Amino acid sequence: MPVIAFQGQPGAYSDLACRQGRPGWTTLPCPSFAAAIEAVHEGRADEALLACENSLAGRVPDIHSLLPDAGLHIVGEHFQRVEHCLLAVPGAEISDIRRLHTHPVALGQVRKLIRELNLEAVPEFDTAGAAEMVAKWGRKEDAAIASSLAGELNGLTVLRQNVEDAAHNTTRFYRVAPVPKFPDVSRDDTLTTLLMRVGNTAGALYAALGGFSRHGINMTRIESYMLNGSFTATQFLMDVEGHPEQPALAAALKELEQSSDNLKILGAYPRSLARSGT
Repeated sequence: MPVIAFQGQPGAYSDLACRQGRPGWTTLPCPSFAAAIEAVHEGRADEALLACENSLAGRVPDIHSLLPDAGLHIVGEHFQRVEHCLLAVPGAEISDIRRLHTHPVALGQVRKLIRELNLEAVPEFDTAGAAEMVAKWGRKEDAAIASSLAGELNGLTVLRQNVEDAAHNTTRFYRVAPVPKFPDVSRDDTLTTLLMRVGNTAGALYAALGGFSRHGINMTRIESYMLNGSFTATQFLMDVEGHPEQPALAAALKELEQSSDNLKILGAYPRSLARSGT
């Protein structure tokens, strides 16, 4: 059976995303993104699912530093709605709860619940880990915020579902593999992820990106970050619409090669149906 690795403990939202993105595959929990990448290199996993951005928290910084040198290729994307559940030990009621345990980011996403129930917010390493600890303690006054999967795996009761403040809380993931899997060039739903570097000089970025405009290429994402703490050059990670072998994008990439350094295609893959709300 194929295996897909993720960062987190069993029941984490990344685990849930793996199960929905790769139904029937075995999920492999890893302590870090680097460990998930290494699991693929070592052959313990066929793919890895790596969180890259969240609609509330923004980009995931670790991925920007790991992807360029990971030696893996992006072969797909997955969008996972974050649906927080209030989890407690069997027999507990909402009136019993005094302390709420979860990841600090998740605590910031359930402020209304914390105020409503007048709870003490206790930050933990991750959401699934908080569920595991609450189950181990067996105390009615301690509850966790995590996925329904984390509750199921740890034998906890769901007291409330969808307790997040924002209904649009969604995480996007890159699915990575050892070998690139470009879609057929005739498809019109391909995304390409690129990495490039430009110097910090006037007009450098404008010159590098002008080809996309001239050839009608839509850019869906661009992120900049510093290289090794240096102010002399900036690296950019971009998602653009199109296949690298289609004439328009191929022409834009050719121009980009002339005006930037270290241009690298990290992957070309089908656009997720979630982008169109399907």
